Amino acid sequence: MRNLYLFLLLGSNCIWAQFTWMQLPNVPANNNGQRFDDVFFLNENLGWAANGYFSAVYKTTDGGANWTTQVPNGGLGGLYYFRNIEFLDANIGFLGTLSGRFYKTIDGGTTWNLINNITPNPGAVCGLDCVGTSTIYGCGAYFSPAYIIKSTDSGATWQYINMSAYANALVEVLFMDENVGFASGKNAAGGVVLKTIDGGASWTTIYNGSIPGEYVWKLQVLASNPSVMFGSVESVAPNTGKLIKSTNSGQTWISKSFPFDDDVQAVGFVSENQGWMGGHDTGFYETLDGGDTWTNTGVGTNLNRIFFVNDNLAFASGNGVYKMTSTMGTATFQEPGAAPLKVKVAPNPITDKLILEVEFINADHLVLGIYSTSGQLIKEFQPFLIEQSGTKRYTLDFPYPKGTYILNLHTNNGRQSVKITK
Repeated sequence: MRNLYLFLLLGSNCIWAQFTWMQLPNVPANNNGQRFDDVFFLNENLGWAANGYFSAVYKTTDGGANWTTQVPNGGLGGLYYFRNIEFLDANIGFLGTLSGRFYKTIDGGTTWNLINNITPNPGAVCGLDCVGTSTIYGCGAYFSPAYIIKSTDSGATWQYINMSAYANALVEVLFMDENVGFASGKNAAGGVVLKTIDGGASWTTIYNGSIPGEYVWKLQVLASNPSVMFGSVESVAPNTGKLIKSTNSGQTWISKSFPFDDDVQAVGFVSENQGWMGGHDTGFYETLDGGDTWTNTGVGTNLNRIFFVNDNLAFASGNGVYKMTSTMGTATFQEPGAAPLKVKVAPNPITDKLILEVEFINADHLVLGIYSTSGQLIKEFQPFLIEQSGTKRYTLDFPYPKGTYILNLHTNNGRQSVKITK
């Protein structure tokens, strides 16, 4: 386990946070040496993990503290490589394999039934995404051909969409709603990202690399700013892996080298600047500057998926199942050259009151401001005069809608911020 620190620029503000990644200890297949290809959570507590080669499925109802085996090794009749797992709700879920078999459950994963009414039968389901209350998209295959499968009735019937006009392999599908979505993989020129606005009836190429054999392996749309997108580019040695990023919903992209693993696959960001990547040969590498520089955290191996439940909680799959939590709001903040200022927001998430404790080491002045995550000022409180050192407690009205906000503290020593949610 390692503590990871982040600072983000919000205008002239520095936003600090503390994150912890750890491998979850109680997943039954942790010691089998085979990769968990996917992990999926419906909420903070309820989730599933799929172990690839050993064809096993595990379920947790307590946020990953404990897991039960739902499909033991080869429990569906053979070693069908389990590629991904996705749920519409607590009962209806789907399990994709690389072995020409695709499964559905209607009892939360206790039993699984083979889906055999897709024509032609997909050779592999490499990516899955459930959106709305009854729509499921899937894609494949990384080993070709390229196709999308779609159901709008909770998996009762399926449509097969030939994607050979756009790609020769697809590995990821990600939808914003039932109609607007993305798919990624490769075509003859290199890694490719496609976009649809009509539920898959038509597609537009919004990114295309120039190195044949590369894939855009995973995609992420930043929850706090949906115009920001990230992709991991798996390359072929001696070329390096890459991070691709768009800040305008895929209209334009920038590419940055990830030199530590040409087989980079997992990507996950909590902001425009701070995130992690890893792949077949690496664990979590962290960036604080949008991918310009990276630091090896020393956590994880053989990563494939980073799945965010919210801004402060994520899970990942690799040779283990990993969990990221945030102690946002209870960390100690310090700007360069400034004395530490200890800040605590509790509870966080908040309700109708913002309860804040600040420890001052000397007399000071404090200006508090509430900002949106895009940096727009919502409320600035009257300045507080701090006449002597000690811990001060403030209870402030917070009559704002549910969401994520930035609490900015401006003192004689500088400015520092903490993320709060309601």
